[in-house]
Amino acid sequence: MAKKKSKLKIAQEQTEATIKKTNKSIDELGKNTSSLYEALNNIQALFDEIRNVPSEKLLQYEKLKEVRLNWKQQAEKIEADYKIAAAKNAGKGALGVGTGVAVVALGPTAAMGIATTFGVASTGTAISALSGAAATNAALAWLGGGALAAGGGGMAAGNALLALAGPVGWAIAGVAVLSSGLLFWKSKSDQKRLEDIFTLISKRDIKSYELAIVELNERISRIKDETLKLENAINAIKPFGTDYNQMSEAQQYELGSYVNLMNASTQLLVNPIMGLMPKYSETDYKKFVSAGMKTVDAIKCTSYMDLIISLSNLLYKIDLDEKDKKLLMKSIKRIKSFCRL
Repeated sequence: MAKKKSKLKIAQEQTEATIKKTNKSIDELGKNTSSLYEALNNIQALFDEIRNVPSEKLLQYEKLKEVRLNWKQQAEKIEADYKIAAAKNAGKGALGVGTGVAVVALGPTAAMGIATTFGVASTGTAISALSGAAATNAALAWLGGGALAAGGGGMAAGNALLALAGPVGWAIAGVAVLSSGLLFWKSKSDQKRLEDIFTLISKRDIKSYELAIVELNERISRIKDETLKLENAINAIKPFGTDYNQMSEAQQYELGSYVNLMNASTQLLVNPIMGLMPKYSETDYKKFVSAGMKTVDAIKCTSYMDLIISLSNLLYKIDLDEKDKKLLMKSIKRIKSFCRL
């Protein structure tokens, strides 16, 4: 007779199933962002051929070109870094057993979906909460966390678990790592309380991922719509000629509307999926330490900044009493691999 599954085991399996659905949506997002990026490049090529464009309009779409290039480079970096991590961890169980897009042969469109999911920063002004290396860490932690959730047993990018402070790293990998600390407890009552805590975390995460899936699917729908609009705009622009001064006022006005369309479409590429963003960030941490904390205590806390941020995200909306907190901290301390991070 098969052993009855615990509430925690059931909740973790449900979380993994939701992760698979999330990854499927991210993969689909990547395919559609690839088409959107191509359409944006095609309309950009037409704009580049037009002479005598007023400087303010020229500057506007040149900036958009730079933002898109930055996004494309980020997607390529995520793909390259993941493959390097996969090669380094080959045979170690850290990769290769993930779900959805979390596979060793990460392709360009999947990388594009991940880049859009976690966002990148535009030139000069940050569009999202993540940028540059942080966005790559988020992607690697997501992929590595997905592998760990599926039984891989390791992270893709070393201490990316702490580098990423949000549901991406903690909800998948953090719960799997920390709940393994349950094995150290002899007291049934303590073990039961810890199981209850991790079950609550898993159930909260399931809701978060379900909302993120809705957001991902809405983004996909908007991207499809914007791609079609761009393709229609491309066909409309071609007869205008290549000299702005020779165009009619109506054509000039129409060109301006297409620049606005390019702007809106570019935001769909680079803006993150908010449902997968961390609830607490380094900015929140800085507000916390500056709110009346003594300098000496602030300095001590800074050494554990990543851990503090990560635990804050792990326990977001989870009510704990003093006994719960002590049990959780003991569980963390007893996991040697976690303490080394």
